[in-house]
Amino acid sequence: MHVPRMDVGIDRSQPKEDVMTLPNDGLILVVKRDCPTCRLIEPLARELVERGLLAGLYSQDDPDFPAQLEPTDDRHLEASYRLNIDIVPTLVRREDGRETDRTIGWHRGEWQNLTGLKELGAGLPNERPGCGSLSAAPGMDEALQARFGATGLSAREFSVEFPEDEVEQMFDRGWTDGLPVVPPTPARVLRMLAGAGRAPDEIVGQIPPAFDDCTVEKVAINMVMAGCRPEYMPIVLSALDAALDPDFAWSGLLSTTMGVGLTVIVNGPIAERVGMNWGMGALGHGNRANSTIARALQLIAINVGGAQPGGVDRTTIGHPGKYGLAFAEDETDGAWEPLAVSRGIATGSSAVTLFANCGTASYCDELSRDAHSLNRSLAACLLNIYHPKSVGDIDAMLVLGSEHWQVFKAQGWGRADITAALHDATRRPGADLVRGVGGIGTGIEPEQADSDVAKFREDGLSLVRAGGRAGLFSTIICGWSGGAFGSRMQTREVKS
Repeated sequence: MHVPRMDVGIDRSQPKEDVMTLPNDGLILVVKRDCPTCRLIEPLARELVERGLLAGLYSQDDPDFPAQLEPTDDRHLEASYRLNIDIVPTLVRREDGRETDRTIGWHRGEWQNLTGLKELGAGLPNERPGCGSLSAAPGMDEALQARFGATGLSAREFSVEFPEDEVEQMFDRGWTDGLPVVPPTPARVLRMLAGAGRAPDEIVGQIPPAFDDCTVEKVAINMVMAGCRPEYMPIVLSALDAALDPDFAWSGLLSTTMGVGLTVIVNGPIAERVGMNWGMGALGHGNRANSTIARALQLIAINVGGAQPGGVDRTTIGHPGKYGLAFAEDETDGAWEPLAVSRGIATGSSAVTLFANCGTASYCDELSRDAHSLNRSLAACLLNIYHPKSVGDIDAMLVLGSEHWQVFKAQGWGRADITAALHDATRRPGADLVRGVGGIGTGIEPEQADSDVAKFREDGLSLVRAGGRAGLFSTIICGWSGGAFGSRMQTREVKS
């Protein structure tokens, strides 16, 4: 089967121009009209031109400023980029094509030393600070690098010419998850890579089901498409490392008929740092980090691993969680042990946990006001996962709502107590689960009728806290098979 995979980036920038030639020798001055200090030193620029000392004069925002001096128009900012201008005005000395000195803003002594004119600017204030260069505006560095510099990117650039639409082109090529994606222009990919702290060509692993190499650059491309911000990069890379663990069985998730998506749970300081939602609507829409982090992993599976729905991805029905589900855990109550800590991560560290999910279901119990009653109530809901008669290699994650947690907390129950009680309450007599019992064909083998049967495998039931402060609700995330051919939850520390 031919599986189309993306190994390109979208290029919407103007074609690269010939490298401009800067003066090899002499003084170069870079200014902009929208700068009080540049206007202050305008007479000095005129004096330097008249004395034949200014080899180059570049104006960032107005080709008629300084007036009557015919500056080079640098509104495209190529000269500013190549001269690495952060502040205007900047006066640079070059000798034999190399910079030998520079001064920024206006400082009489520095300008006099640089020009050799001891009386220069005698009538001006002693010093004035400059203004930010247009080439140093947020996001401009990557845009200028993409247009004028060496990007270090290896992905093929796919150019879209007017009147074609780049988003529609990506739909046509099967590079999306069915939702619109952000075009991965070189500038956007470079900006995303800034959050990685790793070489673009570093291979992070082989992505199933095709097991093609995935570089940090390809991660960045798909993160751009998903709508991520650069500060999410450490989370996505850690989650990707967890997904590639053989015990997570990502290849199985991507090819099973069951319909399995990825759940990403984030713990520790990084969750707050990137603005993830652990509170009201945490498992829903409305938060950029929550909405895009797991989606990036799904796009990587599609565009690098070739997991095309209807192709290698054989999901029979599917569910919205296939787009990806990510949220932070509520760690505001010190009485609660965070999920990552329960899985061996040091308290206070950032971590990501990856869980295979087959969908979510919300449960409401507004009347159980003691821990034992609420435990039995939640257990009754958990018993229905997959099917009331499905037992054994079953996984589930219980997202405990705030008010339900308060019921348990009031009676001194913590994570371990709740988990143990739920395991006990979800055991069933084998006789009730045998095939044919209750007129239901499915079930366990008849020889297990005398057994006391656990619904979940020993470590197959996980707890996490999230959600708003009001409402006696909890949510169950149904896991995938946890047996020898199933998936086991993975946790990784996130290191920024």
